[in-house]
Order: sequence, then structure tokens, then C-alpha cells
Amino acid sequence: MAGVPLVAHAQQSVPQVQPSPVPVPSALELNKLVWSTMAAIDHANLAGNYSVLRDLAAPNFQILNDSAKLASIFAPLRSSGIDLSNALLLTPTFTAPPKLPQRDVMELRGYFGLRPTAINFELYYQWVVGRWRLVGVSIVPSNLAAVQPEATSPPARPPTQTSRPPRRK
Repeated sequence: MAGVPLVAHAQQSVPQVQPSPVPVPSALELNKLVWSTMAAIDHANLAGNYSVLRDLAAPNFQILNDSAKLASIFAPLRSSGIDLSNALLLTPTFTAPPKLPQRDVMELRGYFGLRPTAINFELYYQWVVGRWRLVGVSIVPSNLAAVQPEATSPPARPPTQTSRPPRRK
């Protein structure tokens, strides 16, 4: 029996997969990115100093936003009195899977289901020198009922009979 073994043939037909230069974060890593961003913004809001948030971000973010501009951007959030540190107590709920709108940019959308005010987020991270770094951010407080998917109502129960009908004689 001359011929090429099937195993060898199958191995030859499988294309080599090149490792991606941009790693796909695990669920825990995604949560950590969101939590660390919330903590950085919360600390910046409390201190009124956005230089650390800016320094941790991607170079494009740094170029477009000085500390004074960030203070202005986050002024409405700061004046709302929302305590972003509460977001660190919950796992973020993602409203869409992570997307790569560009080869090295990842988009995360979701919310923290805090009561009575939820925190919606839209975060963009850029892969820079082996690390995901913030390149865009939107944080909007909103009513929890507005961000949660509609809860399904329990199935209707058949009416229950509370008394017996009178007996006929």
C-alpha cells in the first residue's frame, strides 16, 4: 500500500495560524480594564487632578487632552456627585461583545447596575507597547431601568378558586 497517510495529508492542509499582534483579553482582563478606568476617573474627580489619568492613557489621548480639558470634560460627572468607586463592587455588564473598530483599538460598551443611578460606559483602548491604554471614554449616569434589558414577566397563573360554589339540592 503506497500512499500518503491521511494524518500527514490533513496536517499539511491546515494553514498555519499566525499569532495576533493584539491579544484578545479574557473576561477577567476586560473587567479589570473597566474597573481600573473607573477607579482612575473617580480618583481624578475627587482630587480635581487629571494628570495621572492622562499619563496612563494612550499617546493620542494625551495629545488631544491636557489636564484642564479633562477637568472640563468631566465637570458634569463630577458635579453630579456620582460615586464611581461603587462600580468597583460590581462586575460590569457588557451590552455588546468587545469590538476592534481598528486593528489596535478595542471598544467596550456596557453599564454598572448601581441603584438608583446606573453608570453607562463606552470605553476605547489602544494597544500600545504591550498594554491596552485608554484612548476614548464616555461615562453617563442614567436610570437603572433605562439600561437593563426588559425583565420578562412571569407566566400568567390560572385563576385560583377561593371558595366553592354553592351546592344545589
